[in-house]
Amino acid sequence: MASVTDRPIPLTRYAWLSIAAAAVTIAMKSLAYFLTGSVGLLSDALESTVNLAAAIVALLALRMASRPADDEYTFGYSKVEYFASGFEGGMILLAAAGILMTAVPRLIHPAELEQLGLGLGISAAASLVNLGVALVLRRAGRVHNSITLEADGRHLMTDVWTTAGVLVGIALVQLTGFMRLDPLVAILVALNIVFTGYRLLVRSGRGLMDTALAPQEVAAVRSILDSYQSRGIRYHALRSRQSAARKFLVAHLLVPGDWTVRQGHRFAEEIEAQVAQAIPNSNIVTHVEPVEDPASMRDAELGPPTT
Repeated sequence: MASVTDRPIPLTRYAWLSIAAAAVTIAMKSLAYFLTGSVGLLSDALESTVNLAAAIVALLALRMASRPADDEYTFGYSKVEYFASGFEGGMILLAAAGILMTAVPRLIHPAELEQLGLGLGISAAASLVNLGVALVLRRAGRVHNSITLEADGRHLMTDVWTTAGVLVGIALVQLTGFMRLDPLVAILVALNIVFTGYRLLVRSGRGLMDTALAPQEVAAVRSILDSYQSRGIRYHALRSRQSAARKFLVAHLLVPGDWTVRQGHRFAEEIEAQVAQAIPNSNIVTHVEPVEDPASMRDAELGPPTT
């Protein structure tokens, strides 16, 4: 028997917040670039357009992930969030490439910057918008265990760091008069956000490979099962996998062979209820076997696939 807890609130509202923030910051940063001519600010504006595309994909993924299970996808659609997260990671890498493509030519052929005060003020205000939304998304991602929201929040935080680096670079240009500092800072920022994109791609890939639950969650399940050992009950073949917000487990329960089917069923229900309470959004399937039968232990390990 399975126990699944649905998400209490629609997470798409966070995606709409991200889309709105991206649209606002694109307009603000584009204006800052046209006022100053700074390639750093141009790279910042380009990254915000990537943010918009990523936020739209996040919205579509969250809508699909909220669908109930059906005959074709009996475990639900939650794993689609890993595709959205991978897309976010790819977009971050694309943004880094765009920054490098605009910064390198300016490094070779530096140019004077104009109206820096107004441009910097507009860009700083846009960065504060992104910072606020990024903090909201990252918190929502942790609370609701949504890798899509977490990825979107991390993406926006890279935008914040990009803007901060650009502003520092432009300020140094004003202080030193060294024009190449503007593209140099843009290049450093691009290299820095590559790491964020790489981490998101790795995490998405691990999710698609059915990585196990966090060690502390597996330990919580083992603690529940171990508490019955004094009654002569054992277990094995405990396996787990995570599918974005949903968590799936399997366990074989070794009970006295003279138990009735009703007793075994009630015990399995008891275990499943405790696990569901300890781990939100979890689904555990149990298999009851007689502890005295040696055949019960033959399936303790997951063997290689047959060929």
